[in-house]
This record gives sequence, C-alpha cells and structure tokens, in this order.
Amino acid sequence: MGKIKKLVLDTAEFHPLHKAWLKLAEKLAGELGVELEVKKEDYMYAIEHGVTDDLGMAALPQLFAELEDGTVKLVLGSYPFDPATTKPDEDKAYQEAKKNLEEIVSDP
Repeated sequence: MGKIKKLVLDTAEFHPLHKAWLKLAEKLAGELGVELEVKKEDYMYAIEHGVTDDLGMAALPQLFAELEDGTVKLVLGSYPFDPATTKPDEDKAYQEAKKNLEEIVSDP
C-alpha cells in the first residue's frame, strides 16, 4: 500500500488508559522511525478514519497510520484486555498494533 509517514494518536487525556496508549504509540513510532502526532479529542478525525458505533460516533483513544500518499489507516481502535484478569494487556496491544502495521505496509 505504501510507506508509513507518521503515526497519529487521537486521544483524550481524561481517559484511564491515555498513558498506556501514549506509551504504545511512542514505542511503535520509535521502532518505525516515524513521527508521532498526538491529537487531543479530535472526534471528527476519529469519525472519518476510525471505529464508530451504530450512531456514527467515535470513542477515543484510537491509533492511526498516515501513509506517504495521504491515506489514513486504523492501527488500533480499542485497547485489548486480558480476559483472565480483565486488566489492560500491554503485550497484546503491542502485538495487535504491530500485526496491523505490517498488514498496512504489505497491502498491495
């Protein structure tokens, strides 16, 4: 599909997992060697590019990849939880995001 130009984290600082999302986004951007743009409560951006509910509203945070051609792809729309503990799962979040980024880059 194309090369990733930057990652975009659309977040809300009041969200209980804001810091976990930010840590994940910073780690991925560092590994990819790309810029990380942090948007704060840009619901229109999330509605246009991300996951929405049946009424068309988006929840934040969500993580996106912006490609060199200007296309925006969703990387992660919700933070995964460990079903055994019902706590946020950092490793699973990283693995899902990494897998989705690989698919974005390799998609013809």
